[in-house]
Amino acid sequence: DGGRFLADDAAIAHGLRLIADGADVLDIGGESTRPGAAPVSASVELQRVLPVIEGLRGAGAVLSIDTMKPEVAEAALGAGAQLWNDVSGFRQADSLEVAGRLKPSVAVMHMQGEPRTMQADPTYTDVVEEVGGFLADTAARLVGLGIKDIWVDPGIGFGKGLEHNLALTRSLAELKARCGCRLLYGASRKSVIGKIDRAATAAQDRLGGSLALALFAAQAGADMLRVHDVRETVQALQVWRSIA
Repeated sequence: DGGRFLADDAAIAHGLRLIADGADVLDIGGESTRPGAAPVSASVELQRVLPVIEGLRGAGAVLSIDTMKPEVAEAALGAGAQLWNDVSGFRQADSLEVAGRLKPSVAVMHMQGEPRTMQADPTYTDVVEEVGGFLADTAARLVGLGIKDIWVDPGIGFGKGLEHNLALTRSLAELKARCGCRLLYGASRKSVIGKIDRAATAAQDRLGGSLALALFAAQAGADMLRVHDVRETVQALQVWRSIA
């Protein structure tokens, strides 16, 4: 959550609160992937994530390692993580080899470029076709490696402008059907909300927009929502399901 829980004990306590609030999966990452973020070394990532994984192992939620580095993923999976969430879409050297050897659950996300530059000038001819093609092709390669549990994520805010993000969100059902995998959607607190509501300059001011996008995604068939405000999202889903 933007480095707010960088200390091990703070991260573990926050994870336990999220489980109590209704989280099914905890996504644990040691490197920021926000626009403009600088990379960190694998050793720094490991120092940040391994104690948290070990502290939350057996706490009642699936543990996800959020990393682009195969060596970090391998160590985290060995420490108790069950899902590898790779925002680079398994494009790094050796990522497919490690995934094929260990065969964890995986989440494949689309990102144009890399975090430091991805929002400089994102350009597509047909964003839905290009993102869908990448996700479907990567999912097929992972299936070919014997991996059975695959999630696909269109990567809202990762190398995409407002209209790209909206087009992908409108096309979630199409993307899910094309890939033949379960769909992960994450737009919580992202800049797409601030570009619609110009007053929401701070991420913490985007709860309403986050809930709106979460409910739309759920209705479109999203199987997992990656959110910051767990209790509020759980409540919104409970009310929506009671009506639907």
